[in-house]
Amino acid sequence: MTYKGYAMHYAYMTSMIKHMEPSCFDEAIGKHVWEKAMDEEMDALVRNDTWELVPLPSEKNVIGCKWVFKVKCNSYGSIERHKARLVAKGYAQTQGLETMRKHLAELPRWPQ
Repeated sequence: MTYKGYAMHYAYMTSMIKHMEPSCFDEAIGKHVWEKAMDEEMDALVRNDTWELVPLPSEKNVIGCKWVFKVKCNSYGSIERHKARLVAKGYAQTQGLETMRKHLAELPRWPQ
């Protein structure tokens, strides 16, 4: 690697370290850029009708969610934007009857 290449790499890595991303909601709250990113994500979810609130049936469990934070940089290493995503904790789901029914319905039907 040439010195020029090393200098560019060093500058990029330094900028990445300087712009640390929160690992949880508690680390992000109180910081204006992350609160703005969370507001933008919530606005997009509402605008796109991502979900609708319904009563929880007694036999069902709630699947939680969490915030994921990313600093998006351009090719020069400077910050392009702060991005927050609200994601479902899908790993908390347990495979059951509904999952089986869904997969059985997706199987191809062979001609008789």
